[in-house]
Amino acid sequence: MLSKSIRQFICATILLFQISPLLAAQANTESKPTDKSVLSDTLKTGVMPQIEVIGVQDRFVRIPGSADLINFQKIRAISPLSGNEVIRSISGINVVDEEGLGLRANIGIRGLDPDRSRTVLMLEDGIPVALAPYGEPEMYYTPSIDRMVGIEVLKGSGSILFGPQTFGGVINYLSANPPAVPTATAHIRGGNGGLFTGKFGYGTTFGNTGVQATYVRKQGENVGLIDYGIHDFNTKIRLALAENSILGFKVGFYDEQSNSTYVGLTQPMYDSGNYDFTQLSPNDNLSIRRYNASVTHDHYFSESVRLKTTAFGYTTTRNWARQDFDNSPVDGRDYDRIVGDSGTPFGAIYFRNSTGNRDRQFEVLGVEPRLSVNFEAGSLKNELDFGFRYLYERAFEQFVSGTPTRPTSGTLRDDEIRTGKAFSTFAQNRIFVTDAFTVTPGIRFENFDYSRDIFRSGGVESSVNSGSSITEIIPGIGFNYKITETSSVFAGLHRGFGPPRTKDAITGSGVAEDLDAERSWNYEIGTRTFFNPAVALDVAVFYMDFENQIIPVSESSGGLGSGLSGLINGGETRHTGVESTLDVNIGMLLDVKTGIQFRTSATFANSEFSNDRFVSVGGNTVNVKGNALPYAPEMMINSKFDVSLTAGLDFGLELIHVAQQYTDLVNSDAGSNNGRSGLIPSYTVLNAMVGYTIPGFESASLNVAVKNLTDERYIASRRPQGIRLGLSRFISAGFDVQF
Repeated sequence: MLSKSIRQFICATILLFQISPLLAAQANTESKPTDKSVLSDTLKTGVMPQIEVIGVQDRFVRIPGSADLINFQKIRAISPLSGNEVIRSISGINVVDEEGLGLRANIGIRGLDPDRSRTVLMLEDGIPVALAPYGEPEMYYTPSIDRMVGIEVLKGSGSILFGPQTFGGVINYLSANPPAVPTATAHIRGGNGGLFTGKFGYGTTFGNTGVQATYVRKQGENVGLIDYGIHDFNTKIRLALAENSILGFKVGFYDEQSNSTYVGLTQPMYDSGNYDFTQLSPNDNLSIRRYNASVTHDHYFSESVRLKTTAFGYTTTRNWARQDFDNSPVDGRDYDRIVGDSGTPFGAIYFRNSTGNRDRQFEVLGVEPRLSVNFEAGSLKNELDFGFRYLYERAFEQFVSGTPTRPTSGTLRDDEIRTGKAFSTFAQNRIFVTDAFTVTPGIRFENFDYSRDIFRSGGVESSVNSGSSITEIIPGIGFNYKITETSSVFAGLHRGFGPPRTKDAITGSGVAEDLDAERSWNYEIGTRTFFNPAVALDVAVFYMDFENQIIPVSESSGGLGSGLSGLINGGETRHTGVESTLDVNIGMLLDVKTGIQFRTSATFANSEFSNDRFVSVGGNTVNVKGNALPYAPEMMINSKFDVSLTAGLDFGLELIHVAQQYTDLVNSDAGSNNGRSGLIPSYTVLNAMVGYTIPGFESASLNVAVKNLTDERYIASRRPQGIRLGLSRFISAGFDVQF
């Protein structure tokens, strides 16, 4: 029998489709009739009815803040092994590699902690992809860049149209839509360590129906630190119901098996230089299986009124068996195996004959109608977007104590269910004060009710139930002034908000922790300028003032936990900085046939504790006011130089520089013995790409990519439990064809 919440969800979805004509008719009863070309244009261009973050409109006017769009051509030029390589090319974003393949995204925007991308709203085609968007917004599943045609990034006040994470920004992965004509694509790539990636896609439009199906197979036997195998299948269907009505379906399946682990090198193991890419814990196994489905209905009531209604649901199973270990031997304890030099203090890792299997299953259901109305109030043109969303999420978590040979069967230690129900409503109105000047006020309301039911804890039967709720009003306003048709300045102010994770806000004993929501005031001012068709410059200055920033101390963030909580109140923090992106088409400037393109993005930021905060270190109390936040480098530069010759040859050279960063609250310079804290020195990495388009077959091309060309040895992270090195020199070759 369906649960009460699921029945409510289904009823709400049906009701929305029934009342949508009334909503739109009341919004603009005097609108012009629908232009019949709207539907035909949509079918021709292959546009899906889905939520867009930036969209195709002129973003000089439309977006009240900094934004970026990475299209398919830019993705292809990078020849990425993972989406991390694409996203880190955008200014203001810090991406921390965990295993070199981007299977777990760790993304931080403007100095926010990148751990599991908790502070960023992650979407695919406008649909959330985190485990549980409100109660557990971690990115253990990351959309594969191999099936994406673009990535939208939105920062600033425009992000309040989305939620619940409204302080860092929004990243929206864009997958391929049904094409207007039959199109088949294939992508094959192989490389070091048995790397294989194969993508096969086919799409077409027949009559009023468009279809796109994509399958991706990824695997590797020893790529850096990991063995893995992935199946990723997605299908989109676009159906024209009438001249003003389009329905879109999307269904996806993802399956991953990998020996992902939390274990990293100790400081002495790293200093020895002998264990850089040793698979320390080959018995660890992560199994992720995800099913997702969504339906979106676009109804054009007139040229100026459109209702977009989306209903979505997905489930994610994340079972992770991890072998227990010690960084130093414990007297009387037997060990299954030892990796490293046991004769050196902290020179080895001691693995026990026991495992912890962390089984987690997540269910997410949501429905969201958005009404867009263009109207005139007096002499002022207005573009209004408003709507609401209901989201239901539930997490089942069990901890099973087993052995390396039988990790999934053993003793049930913990068993619980966490449930959340969220309701949000939002409105944003773009007011054209003049043809050049727009003001965009917006507001969002968030309510999140959550509960935690604990049936077993620490191996003891229990019956603990507790719940709470949080409500927040999130205002924002943006300004945009077009200096010329190709230049504008913008400014914005908005409230940042993120609810606390359910398992952190309520302890295992059912007590509500004094864990606040994250709240901030975010400001920015910037400019977008095309000096001429060959030179473009985006610059933004930002200031983020947190009343309370949540600091993760969970295992995934490198900590040992805080009692029964995985996050703690970090107190007041301040983020200031400037980010810029420069695009120069040198070939156009020189008026030569050779295509020469240069793009560079740079970020200079200071993220620090802005008020007194005392922590205990070695029995002493230390005030960390003025200290840098963990994993917040002061400078990041990403530059790329591309040359395209008339003979079909393309060359690319990319430089990535990340300044030094601290990994703990007290800003320790020296690395701890276990490798989990200490300074991460600055590093610079060069990547090179060569492509060749086959003469007479412009839709077929070959390419070779060399990542870390100089074989730079550098620390990428000290999380989750020890030092992780950046991927060493890695060579891959690929073949792409479209027909």
